[in-house]
Amino acid sequence: MKPLSNRVLLVEDNPDDLELARLAFERGRFARNVDVARDGAEALDYLFGRAAADPPQVVLLDIKLPLVDGIDVLRRVKADARTRHIPVVMLTSSAQDRDLHACYELGANSYIVKPVDMEQFLSAVNSIGLYWLGLNLTDQHS
Repeated sequence: MKPLSNRVLLVEDNPDDLELARLAFERGRFARNVDVARDGAEALDYLFGRAAADPPQVVLLDIKLPLVDGIDVLRRVKADARTRHIPVVMLTSSAQDRDLHACYELGANSYIVKPVDMEQFLSAVNSIGLYWLGLNLTDQHS
């Protein structure tokens, strides 16, 4: 398994949520590099293409995406030996039980419903950064 970088892959098609997430990471100084995919196909190209040799430390993945939805992206990432070790945090507006259940069944590491309030959204993304990029230890040798 390749060691994880200090990069985050943010998979988000909503421009407002994208900018708020970037702002939260800048404020928290957690990730020097936040790479963005604006649809599921772009996320898959990123993870299985250019990031294969240097995977992100965490993927923040929305469910409702154009081209390939987030649940299918998660399914493909967790089914492949090259990428299944990458933590995937579902950051979505969906609070539906079927989505929550499907994501955990497929191996999501966390499921967070996006807060509607801007300050709560910033706080949620900041907490994600604190945990996944600061506190969580990864096994670099498995």
